[in-house]
Amino acid sequence: MGLKNIKAKILKKIKRGFGPGLVTGASDDDPSGIATYSQAGAMFGLAALWTAVFTFPLMAALQEMCARIGLVTNKGLIGTIKMFYPKWLVLLIVAVSFTAIILNISADLAGMGAVCNMLIPAVPAPFFSIGFGIILSYSIVVLPYSKISLYLKWLCLSLLCYIIVPFLTTQDWKAVLKAAFVPEMIWTREYLLIIIGILGTTISPYLFFWQTSMEVEEVEERKLVVDKRIIHGMQKDIRSGIFFSNLVFFFIILSTSTVLHDTKFAAIETVDQAAFALKPLAGDMAYLLFAIGVIGTGLLAIPVLAGSLSYMVSETMNWNEGLNKKFHEAKGFYFVMVVSILVAICINFTGISPVRALVITAIIYGLTAPLLIFVILLVSNNKKIMGDYTNKPWSNIFGIAAFLLMVSAGIMLLFV
Repeated sequence: MGLKNIKAKILKKIKRGFGPGLVTGASDDDPSGIATYSQAGAMFGLAALWTAVFTFPLMAALQEMCARIGLVTNKGLIGTIKMFYPKWLVLLIVAVSFTAIILNISADLAGMGAVCNMLIPAVPAPFFSIGFGIILSYSIVVLPYSKISLYLKWLCLSLLCYIIVPFLTTQDWKAVLKAAFVPEMIWTREYLLIIIGILGTTISPYLFFWQTSMEVEEVEERKLVVDKRIIHGMQKDIRSGIFFSNLVFFFIILSTSTVLHDTKFAAIETVDQAAFALKPLAGDMAYLLFAIGVIGTGLLAIPVLAGSLSYMVSETMNWNEGLNKKFHEAKGFYFVMVVSILVAICINFTGISPVRALVITAIIYGLTAPLLIFVILLVSNNKKIMGDYTNKPWSNIFGIAAFLLMVSAGIMLLFV
C-alpha cells in the first residue's frame, strides 16, 4: 500500500502541478520544428541562437491571451470568434489552417518513421509511420481525457534528451551567451528563410486553438470556478511551458551548431539526417538521444495538431466536442481527428517529400499567423467578451510586437 500511495501522489502532482501550458509548449518542439532548428544550427552555427530567447516573451504573451479567452468565455477560440466576428473570417481561418495542419502531421509522421527506420533498418520507414498513425488514432478515440492528458505530460520528458546532448561535447559558453543575447543578422536569402521558418514553427497558429480549448477542458474536468487565483495559476503554467519549449529549442540549435556546423553534414534537411550526422561526431549517446526525442515529440505533437483541427471544425459546425467526451457523445469531433491522421499518412505515399510539406506548412503558418494574432488581440482587449480580464499593457506590447514581427516575416517570405 505504501508504494501505491506514493505512486498515486506522484501522479496527482503531475496532473495538478503541470497544466495545459506544459503540453502546448512541449508540442511546439515537434519533429518538423526539430528539423528546422537542426537546419539552423548546422547551417549557421550560433547565429540563430538568439531567436530562442527573443521569441519567448512573444509566445508566452500570445498563449496566455488564448488561455485567458478559454477560461473567461468557456469556449474555444473559433467558438468565441464565431460569436462576435463575421462568419467569413471563421471559414477563412479554418480552411487555411486545415491544409497546414494536415501537412504538418504528415511531415511529423514521416520524420518519426525515418528515425525508426534508422534505428531498425530491417523495417521500412512507411510501416513505422502507418503504425504510429494507427496507434495514435486508436488511443485518441479509446482513452479518456484524464489519461490522454497524463500521457502527454509524461511524453514531455522526451524533450529532456535535447538538453543533455550539448553537454556531451565541449562548449564555448561565453560565445553561447553572446549569441543568445546579441542578435546576429546575416543578410542572405538562406539565413532569412531559416529565420522565417523558425518563426513559423515557433509561433504556430494551431497552438492558439489547442491552448484555448484545453483550458475549457481543464475547467470542466476539474470543475473549477474561474477567478483571479485560477488566472494567476494559468499564467504561471503558460510561462513555464513556453520556457521549457524555448529552452529545448535553444539546446537543439546549440547541439547541431556545435557538432554539425562547418562539417560535411551542414546541409541536413531532415531529423533522421541530423541524428545520423551526430553519430560519428558526437557519439552513439547523442545520436540515440536525438532519435528518441524525435519519436517522443511526435507522439506528443500529433494529438495536439489533430486535436486543434478537430476543435476548429467542431466549433464551426456546432458539433459536440472535447477529449473529455466519449466517442458516441462527439462522433464528429473524433472523426475529424482520426481522418486528419489517416489523410496525413496517405500524403506520405503521394511523392510529396516531408521537406516540401514543411516548406508549404511554414509558408501557410507565416501568412496566417498575423491575421490570427490580430484577432486574438481584438478579442482579449474587448470588455464585452473578457469583462475584467482584458489585456494588461505588457500583454499588448508583446502581442503587438509578435504581430509586427510575423507581418514582417510574411512580407520577407514573398520577396526572399
